[in-house]
Amino acid sequence: MEMGVGRRRRRAAGTVSVALIMVALMVVMAVQIYRMRQKDDAYAEKQQELIEEYEDETQRSGELDDLEEYMQSSDYIEDTAKSKLGLAYDNEIIFKETGD
Repeated sequence: MEMGVGRRRRRAAGTVSVALIMVALMVVMAVQIYRMRQKDDAYAEKQQELIEEYEDETQRSGELDDLEEYMQSSDYIEDTAKSKLGLAYDNEIIFKETGD
């Protein structure tokens, strides 16, 4: 009978050991899942920032393209000649503001 009690104790100790190992593994996994979710959230936030930055730069690029097209036009040359050099057509009158 003594042997039966020893076996039961060893079996119970083995079961408790396995249970503790399982609990420890579950805790480690839960911590890892939590960390991965934090990283995922940070990556999603960074992705959104990059998307917004890309859209801003795309808009800016379009504006620069428009400016480049304007600067290659005769309208730009005419506007520059009038504003910087004070030139005008023969039949044109230019009014200037005074600093009163």
